[in-house]
Parts: sequence; C-alpha cells; structure tokens
Amino acid sequence: MNKANFKQTEIGMIPEDWEFDKLSNHLIIKGRIGWKGLKTGEYLKEGGYAIINGLAIKENKVDWSECDRITKERYDESPEIQLKENDILMTKDGTIGKIAFIDKLKEPTSVASGIFVIRNNSDELYSKYLFYCFKSDYFNWLVDSRIEGSVVPHLYQRDIVELKIPLPPLPEQQSIAKILSDLDLKIELNRKMNSTLEEIGKTLFKRWFIDFEFPNEKGEPYKSSGGEMVYNEELKKEIPKGWSVDKLGNKLKTILGGTPSTTNTNYWSGNIPWINSGKINEYRITTPTEYISKDGLDNSATKLVPKGTTLIAITGATLGQVSLNEIDLCFNQSVVGILESENLKKEYIYYWINYNIEQIINNKTGGAQQHINKQVVDFISLLIPNENILARYYLIMNNIFSKISINVRDNDELATARDLLLPKLMSGKIRVKD
Repeated sequence: MNKANFKQTEIGMIPEDWEFDKLSNHLIIKGRIGWKGLKTGEYLKEGGYAIINGLAIKENKVDWSECDRITKERYDESPEIQLKENDILMTKDGTIGKIAFIDKLKEPTSVASGIFVIRNNSDELYSKYLFYCFKSDYFNWLVDSRIEGSVVPHLYQRDIVELKIPLPPLPEQQSIAKILSDLDLKIELNRKMNSTLEEIGKTLFKRWFIDFEFPNEKGEPYKSSGGEMVYNEELKKEIPKGWSVDKLGNKLKTILGGTPSTTNTNYWSGNIPWINSGKINEYRITTPTEYISKDGLDNSATKLVPKGTTLIAITGATLGQVSLNEIDLCFNQSVVGILESENLKKEYIYYWINYNIEQIINNKTGGAQQHINKQVVDFISLLIPNENILARYYLIMNNIFSKISINVRDNDELATARDLLLPKLMSGKIRVKD
C-alpha cells in the first residue's frame, strides 16, 4: 500500500497524482435508435442472432438463457450496437442502472431498446476499472436521483457522458480492477458450485422419492429391481410398500407470518431479523429485510422460526418462490414457513415443496393480486418414506446442504469485503501497487 497526498476536486478528495475527467472524453455510448425498435412478433424462436434485453442482465452479467433472437437483417442494420468484448451494458429504462460487463461473446449479439452500449475509446481508461466506477456510490447517487419522483425512470446519454470520474495511472486502474474482479470471480465460482450441488440434490431426490429408485438392501434400484409397490389413492400412483401419505399440515408445523405496526417506532430497529416476501427470491436467505424489536415480535402475528425452515411466498410477484433461511428470522404475512420435524427434515421438505409447487399455486385465488393461503399449503399431500431410507438420504444430503450453506456465507463475506473496498479504492484512500 502507498500513502498519498490528496487534492480537492469537483468529485471530492483524490490523490494528487490522479487525474479526473468527463467520461465524454473517454468512451462511446450508443443505444438502439427508436425507429429501429423491435416488435414482439419479430423475435425468433430459434436461429438468427442473440439480442440482450433488460431481464437478461442479472448480477452484473448476462444470463444468455434469457436473451431473445433476431434476424441477421435486424442485427446488421445497427452496427453501432453490435457488441464487442469489454463492452459495458447498462439499462436505461424501467429498472435503470443495471450493468453487465462483456468478458466474452458467445455469438454475434445486439441489444434491445432499453440498454446502452458503453465502449471504452481511450488509452487512459481501463474498461474493467470503468465498470467498477459504475458500481460506485457516485453513480448510484445519479441513478437514485433519476428514480426519485419519476413516474417512469430513465437514464439519458448526457447523464453518463457528463459524469466526472477519478483517473489513476493506468497500471493502478488495472490493479484496482484486478482486486475487485477477483472477489467477484470467487463469488461467481461459489454460485456455480451451489448450482451444481442443487442439481445433484434435485436429481437424487427425484430418483429416490419420485421415481422410487433408491438403493434396496442389495444396492440395486428399488422399483426397477422388482421392489413391491402399492397403489396410493391420495397421490394417484404406486408407492413403495410400507410408505404412507398424509396431509402436510398433519405432519409438519406451518406458520403464517405477520408485520408489526409500521406506525409504532418501538417495534422496529431492534435485533430480530425480519423479511418480506421479496427476500424469498434469494436462493438462501442470509440477511434480513429489516430488524424488529422484542415488542414488535410480541405484539404482531409474526413468529420467530429457526434456520432451516422452508419458506414459500404466497402472494404478489414472488408467488410460488421457495427458499430456505440460513438464520433464525421472522417474516411477513405473504410468507408461509414449514418447520422441520424429528423425521422430516429440511433436506426432504425443501425438495418436496419445490417438486409440488405447481400443484400448490394452481390453487391461487384473487384478481390482480393473486395469492394462496396457509390452508392450501397444509392440505397438500406429503409422502412419508420409510425411516431407514430417509436416514440414508440425510447422510448424503447433509453434506450437500452444509456445503451450500458454507458457500452462501462465504459469498456474504466476500461481497461485504468488495463493497467496503470499492469506495476506498476508487477514492484513493487505499492505494495499491501496480
């Protein structure tokens, strides 16, 4: 680390040996021309070229599975937005300010109307450093200022090109970007590992408890090796002899959440984690939406549940989302929690609910705000396997779930470190060697 003297600039204090400048002097920014916008009917089901829409930009990268397809003619008519590696994408309409860095292109690709293509055009600016500038508090402030009071938030090219950013010497920009991108890379590797572990878990669950091909006493797949099956009227299918079926609510405790009064300040800013249904979108829940007080817990319908509770969003945009909490927490009335029992644990409940979630949400009611109620969850059929089979299953799944938990907690720490470092590196309060 190197110490530096600082100077005052329009963008705050920066090291004396750093420059600062308008982005207009260093980049090209383009978007799809209005009259070249695409109608829904023009998108292809397959073939053609990829086109990135706002939904495809997730967690600072492109989810290629969410991209649409367009004809070669539509791709060729807008060469200014034909993507190149090291381009930065930014959403400019609706949910503005989402960004993605194009490390590699899978194929020729363009962008939809709601996205800017930002391309470095300077020998004094490192593209990945610019990307992290767009993740800084300074840019976030710009986005927030465009959202506040706007019916339809929108970013304009002038908003970006008029921005001034600090410009360390190029080798230092590269070092700053390397530190931050290494942290992001480790986070992404952990996510990919968890995705693989999740697929292994789903596959094992389906093989054992849907296809009934768990290993018998000889280690052979039960059903296809002639294991005895009996027809179950509740599930409308054959299940292994000795297994049973019951209503979920008869075997497991379910809890509907609640919200302490928002007008009583004594109920909030305590030390008890509480989430709203939006958090159920997260793969594993490690942080709360808010904290409530003991008074808030005691004087509302919400309940504190232990980590390892299976959580289902039962209304709104997250209806049907399923997650697990990695911390003890409370939740609002748009969430139902399913607690573990002595024999039926999270490793079984979580996948049973995921496998049956379509059946659950098929019972939704309401118009614009569709929802299901706790009774629907209580009333779904629950397969009760043989205890010995469950015990063998848990031996395998405990390791998978433990590794997933370690990875999500590691990612929390890595993200915290990155978010603490970013403003200090971008302001020169922490200096790095070349």
